[in-house]
Amino acid sequence: MNQNDCQNVFALLSEYIDRDLPEGTCEELDRHIQDCAPCVEFVESLRKSVALGKKYAPGVEPVPVPDGVREALREAYAKSLAERQK
Repeated sequence: MNQNDCQNVFALLSEYIDRDLPEGTCEELDRHIQDCAPCVEFVESLRKSVALGKKYAPGVEPVPVPDGVREALREAYAKSLAERQK
């Protein structure tokens, strides 16, 4: 497992949580996430956020995340992973 694996997981998380990926891809992500504490923590946090959004804003469609914000989130996640591996 390396930081690239985690970044690949991060890039696919939305589709993973919604199970909108091919079965084989979901299985690969499942295997990685089970063995990666930072990814477990991040996925659980995202699941909680989605559940809260559905609870407190039912029927509201999410707004797409702009590319610049998405990249900033990826960088922050990569930085967090790097800090944990020290």
